[in-house]
Amino acid sequence: MRISSSEALDLFLNAPLQELCQMANNVKEKLHGKQVFWVNNRQINYTNVCVLHCRFCAFSKIKKDNPEAYDWDLKTIQQKAQEAIDCGARELHIVGGLHPDHPFEYYVEMLASLRKLFPKVNLKAFTAVEICHFAKKANTTPEQILSVLKQAGLDALPGGGAEILVQSIRDKICGKKETGKEWLSVHNAAHKLNIPTNATMLFGHIESPEHRIAHMEMLRDLQDKSPGFFAFIPLVYLPQRNDLNRIVPERTSEEDILRTIAVARLFLDNFPHIKAYWIQMGIDTAMKALHAGASDLDGTIIEEKISHAAGANAPIGLTPQRMKEIILNEGLTPIERDAKYETYS
Repeated sequence: MRISSSEALDLFLNAPLQELCQMANNVKEKLHGKQVFWVNNRQINYTNVCVLHCRFCAFSKIKKDNPEAYDWDLKTIQQKAQEAIDCGARELHIVGGLHPDHPFEYYVEMLASLRKLFPKVNLKAFTAVEICHFAKKANTTPEQILSVLKQAGLDALPGGGAEILVQSIRDKICGKKETGKEWLSVHNAAHKLNIPTNATMLFGHIESPEHRIAHMEMLRDLQDKSPGFFAFIPLVYLPQRNDLNRIVPERTSEEDILRTIAVARLFLDNFPHIKAYWIQMGIDTAMKALHAGASDLDGTIIEEKISHAAGANAPIGLTPQRMKEIILNEGLTPIERDAKYETYS
């Protein structure tokens, strides 16, 4: 039976942690048994030059001449993709800053060249915020952008850019970014084009538990109306080296992380997976999350830049062997997948 937002909030605030995690784990095991899904992938963060500078972000550089700014050309992107494919990668996760100069054709060529070079790899690329940026650059609609990118080789959208969909909080942490409604609209359009997507939530900053539940409710409502989400990914706010640090100087607690994972599994009954993103929560906490409702551990990643710019102290990547090993050590069964959740023995 579906729980209401008020029931979810009550569980988050009042349920004993062990009982809450067990409830969520029971739901997860009904869906997936002891299976934990993972992907051999590479993150390609192609540029950190961005017209925005969100208060929680330590990755973006507004000025192109900043000594720490970078902007990979297509050859570099292809080389990094080749390195990943040579190591068995099934997914390329491609996201970056909103570069002021690149025309939309640059991104089309990026995907088309990768599809030609690597016809079997999944291209999971560009957040909803990037899609809106491309639409503005090309003076067209996000729907048209998605259609063209799909023809070029796009397989799925990542879930980034959602932050907190509640606009009053969004205005305070990333006021110049697209609105929550615009983010939802892009994912709705993607689902209608049969492009599967994921959804994130940045938590542990100035938002309240009520805001988290409201965020999840918007996602649940969209999934009811326009199915297409594979996974919900709670992202832990990392306080180092960003403008929000003066207000929220410390990372949230492990208990708060596990409560968020567990409530997400109980509330988002129409989402196949809740993801434990080990890069941000750390491997030890991610292992506990696998017993608190999470059924996906993301991927090997190889070279993550965005969270590490904010102070993540997890490794920048894991080998496939290590990924399987840490899952097995929890008494669980590792299941390799691709971006579309096709699985491999």
